[in-house]
Amino acid sequence: MNEVFEEVRAALYSAWARKWLVLGVAWGMCLAGWLVVAMIPNSYESKAKIFVQLDDILTKQTGIAGSDKSDIQRVRQTLASAATLEKVIRSTKLGEGVTTPQQMEREITSLSEAVSVKSEEDNLFEINAKIGKGHFSDAENARLSQEVVQKLLDIFREENIAGNRGEVADAVAVLDQQLQDRAKDLEAAEAKLTAFEAEHPELAGGTDAISTRLQATRAELRGVEADIAAAQSALAAINGQIAGTPASLPGGASANPSSAAAAYSQAQSQVAQLRARGLTNSHPDMQSALKQMELLRQQAAREPGGSAGGIPNPAYSSLVSIRAERQANLQALLARKAAIQAEVSMGLADQASSPTLAAEAQRIGRDYEVLKKKYDELLQDREELQLRSNLETERSSFRFDIIDAPALPLKPAAPNRPLLLFGVLLAGLGAGVGTAFALTQLKSTFATTAGLERALGLPVLGAISVSLTPDQRSIEAKRTKMFFAGSAALVGVLAILMVIEIIQVGSVA
Repeated sequence: MNEVFEEVRAALYSAWARKWLVLGVAWGMCLAGWLVVAMIPNSYESKAKIFVQLDDILTKQTGIAGSDKSDIQRVRQTLASAATLEKVIRSTKLGEGVTTPQQMEREITSLSEAVSVKSEEDNLFEINAKIGKGHFSDAENARLSQEVVQKLLDIFREENIAGNRGEVADAVAVLDQQLQDRAKDLEAAEAKLTAFEAEHPELAGGTDAISTRLQATRAELRGVEADIAAAQSALAAINGQIAGTPASLPGGASANPSSAAAAYSQAQSQVAQLRARGLTNSHPDMQSALKQMELLRQQAAREPGGSAGGIPNPAYSSLVSIRAERQANLQALLARKAAIQAEVSMGLADQASSPTLAAEAQRIGRDYEVLKKKYDELLQDREELQLRSNLETERSSFRFDIIDAPALPLKPAAPNRPLLLFGVLLAGLGAGVGTAFALTQLKSTFATTAGLERALGLPVLGAISVSLTPDQRSIEAKRTKMFFAGSAALVGVLAILMVIEIIQVGSVA
């Protein structure tokens, strides 16, 4: 820390010892620097803020909305593109004197550095233009900055509202052409599918259709088998009822209840009741009733004028007709079962006989479905774009509101001349002090005894101060006053330049 302090003391001593050199270098540096600062043209900045509203209420109600991100990106590209900047240059005073493509390219590059487009939020943009041309006056530069921003807003309106409608119309035309191409491919695929199904109707739809038909046929076969089982059960039940119902009833000459014929009829009724109870012929009661019925039948046959019959039983005749109907239904179900089994066998044969044809049918059907799906998607996209185009014809879905309009700047945005002028003064003083310190180092002199002691490595016993005569002191005092006057004059020039700058800024405003 002591060494640093000693170095600072040495630098200050060297500067004071060569103060006229410091003052001269400072004057030279300040005059040159202030001249450079004065030659820097003023730049005037104008800005505007716009809020972009991408989709209106009508578009949202119809369900057709554009991509917000893509629209915002289009805003940035439109405002920062070379074509847009060229339009701005040609429509303002920036284009004066531009006759060659090289000059136009340089102007576009310069303007692209002067113009900035910032997106503060997704829908809020800030457009800045900072113009500072040396061959234009301050008032012209101020008006140019405002005109550039206003022209950018006008181009934005033209390119993104009217241009958006043209883009939608172009997209509809492209989709129409694609739909025509897809329609031709779809018609060819449909004709190929129709020809294949006409030649191989059993393979229409490929192996999936065959499997589906087999599953449906087998399900039908199971239903018919269940109907057959129910019909057989119903037929067995009617046969039991017929077995328990007498074929004739006692009547006519055999109506005498004491005759053998009447007893035989009663025996038949008793057997029928036992059968109705569920007894079989092997049951003892049933065997006894059957034997008794057989004896009574023989006795009734031996009676003079007797008969084992009587009048026909209506219930028996009705049961017989019902049995005939159920037998016919059973036969029809058996025939249906045989036909379904034949269909199952044919389906299995079709499935296993021609795998190549089945694969071909599946491929043709798949190609047709793919083309049809793509055609439907294109048709839907085309209808949505057409609807959007119609909506934009009546009412734009891309509107913007100007939050802050571009104003005419009254004060320059750059450069900050007061700060630059003061900085030049500090740089000049620093250059003078640095020059004096460098000369001290080159002449191998020592400003302090501590520096001499460090350089020689020997102890310094003392130092002799300068002794001046009264005349010399008077001359030195005058020189010091002149030095301070020169320094004050340098500061006074800085103050005058500051006042001039303030007056110029006020006059432009």
